[in-house]
Amino acid sequence: MNIEVFHDQTMQVGECPLWHPHELVLYWVDIDGFAVHRKDPGSGAHRQYAMDSEPCALAIHATGGLVVARRDGFVHLDTASGAVTQIAAAPYDTATTRFNDGRVDPAGRFWVGTRYEPGDQPVAEMFVLERGKVQRAWSGNMTNSNGLAFAPGGDAMYHADTTSHRIDRYDFDALAGKACHVLRFQQFDTDKQSANYGGRPDGAAVDSEGAYWCAMFEGARLLRFSAAGKLLQEVALPVQCPTMIAFGADDLRTLYITSASHKRPQAEKARLPLTGQVLALRVDVPGRVEHVYEP
Repeated sequence: MNIEVFHDQTMQVGECPLWHPHELVLYWVDIDGFAVHRKDPGSGAHRQYAMDSEPCALAIHATGGLVVARRDGFVHLDTASGAVTQIAAAPYDTATTRFNDGRVDPAGRFWVGTRYEPGDQPVAEMFVLERGKVQRAWSGNMTNSNGLAFAPGGDAMYHADTTSHRIDRYDFDALAGKACHVLRFQQFDTDKQSANYGGRPDGAAVDSEGAYWCAMFEGARLLRFSAAGKLLQEVALPVQCPTMIAFGADDLRTLYITSASHKRPQAEKARLPLTGQVLALRVDVPGRVEHVYEP
């Protein structure tokens, strides 16, 4: 597949690409770079919004601008003026925890999981921002929440714990905003010294056929699975640590891929000079327009 560079500025931890279907631009964050980025693929115009707390996940706000899940909580970013307004404070100890991956559900709630940074206990949590209020959805059994995505019909939710190298699938009630009856969707090899080690699941997206695309951090690849868990496609990448993906362009057939360079070995960066950049490739099956956060 023809993989191109969409943005050649090196991100420390590029994450959460988000296609805005009305503005026809891509947003993403650099977590350790304390910035939100915006780029118009038509004109090439790029804008960077500096943050005073690590931005981790993005959602389109129904009244304009973005919701940014940062270490210090949820804020509204006015993308015209750059003004930042608090929505809700972080519901955890910011000394050890930050938000990580997130996605808006069909009813307009913003689901965002956390990353427990010491990494020595599975005590990360899942939170939901609904109408300006934060509620805890569940706690524990994960260290680094990732891979959130919803099935096209809204009846299933996918979620990954990067630390344990697993992806789960939940039955989802969009009306009530409840996830239940968890099933193991994928379990990847956890032995990094194994010949079978192919990375660990990071960010994800679901396409219009209901297939789950997953970025494999440290695995230099993307995987596409059917809703039943069958591997349909593997795409090799010129970066070791892809972090997340998003469908974009007017036909939603461009797949944008963020990647990380932070703490990667110099030899790896020399071998893979696109490390940390934002990539793009054309795919056969289009994605879906993301749901928007309803305040």
